[in-house]
Amino acid sequence: MIVILMGVSGCGKTTIGQILAGKLGWPLLDADEFHSAASIEKMRNGIPLDDADRWPWLDRMNAALREREARNESVLLACSALKQAYRDRIATGIAEIRWIYLKGRFELIRERLEARKGHYMKAGLLESQFAALEEPVDALSVDIDGSPASIADSILRRLQALPERKTGSDK
Repeated sequence: MIVILMGVSGCGKTTIGQILAGKLGWPLLDADEFHSAASIEKMRNGIPLDDADRWPWLDRMNAALREREARNESVLLACSALKQAYRDRIATGIAEIRWIYLKGRFELIRERLEARKGHYMKAGLLESQFAALEEPVDALSVDIDGSPASIADSILRRLQALPERKTGSDK
């Protein structure tokens, strides 16, 4: 199964993903690892990415997920996936995918970003992330006010309670 933790920068995708991956025994892929050096430099300089920057990034993630699925391996991906078009692109050709939307208040996430050290994504770009966000209708929505461990436990319980289904896209 492919599970994608999505939401704006600073919502806890990587931290919660690491905890969840440990509980499930699955690998965690971080979307940051798929960015080009040029895109990272743009974000480091406070410049939001545009779709021309994102399409190759999304395609690299899709290829990695399709490889895992072809080997019948489960995997978690931590990825912003802010727009439905991005989620569609990531899901292309994947038979089973589950989306987990880590939802939080702007103020809470801004505080977390301002406290984060050593990451290229700056708090000043958060407004552009919220402006671009198209909340998903086909995802488990999880409030991020709790601790990362409690959020991961909640996600695990909800995933285990779901019936198997096919939700990928063959576009």
